[in-house]
Amino acid sequence: MVDPRSKHGQETAVLFSGGLDSAVLVAHQARHGVVHPIYVAVGLAWEPIEERVVARLMASGAFADRVRPVVRLAVDMRDVYPASHWAVRGAPPAYHTPDEDVYIEGRNVVLLAKAAVYGARNGIGRLAIGPLAGNPFPDATAEFFAAMARALSLGLACDLTIAAPFADLHKEDVIRLGASLGVPLELTLSCMNPVGDGHCGRCSKCRERQHAFASAGVKDLTKYAAPPPD
Repeated sequence: MVDPRSKHGQETAVLFSGGLDSAVLVAHQARHGVVHPIYVAVGLAWEPIEERVVARLMASGAFADRVRPVVRLAVDMRDVYPASHWAVRGAPPAYHTPDEDVYIEGRNVVLLAKAAVYGARNGIGRLAIGPLAGNPFPDATAEFFAAMARALSLGLACDLTIAAPFADLHKEDVIRLGASLGVPLELTLSCMNPVGDGHCGRCSKCRERQHAFASAGVKDLTKYAAPPPD
């Protein structure tokens, strides 16, 4: 079961990419208070399509209640990640590769820091982010979020908390939750090499999505440009 960890009426800034997990997180947090979705662009290859997906999701009406318009922030990381980096080139790891192969150094550090400054300036003291159970990355642990919240609270001279409400859930759990909340899951984007505004069907994120829908017992209405490789 999901522990919402939020107080009734509390305002929360949710890091929102248009992906399945973050879309469900927005809807879930909106049950407990006002949500400010924040999209942070850092210069990765798929971001123009993500931003169109974010606009499409917000126009769907699924997030009308207690959800404010999306705030777009930017931190250009292309002076840190080289032009040859797979996420800058748009050449993601293949379908059967492990999660560790999609690690982007410091991603949550950057997203949370930018969102926290925005929150401090706008009186929003709670940030929510959507890592799931089994996430192998060092900037997705409870210890990291606690330390980051302490550092940001000190540096911004405000009380700031960072919540990861889905940290004990797997993607199939999030899919079931999203379906129960009426989130149009087929409009979300969980792909590192999108085709048009949809899924390539050949990257490891597409594999993760396909397997999770099957495990959840929820029909996958996602359109994939190509079938899974053999």
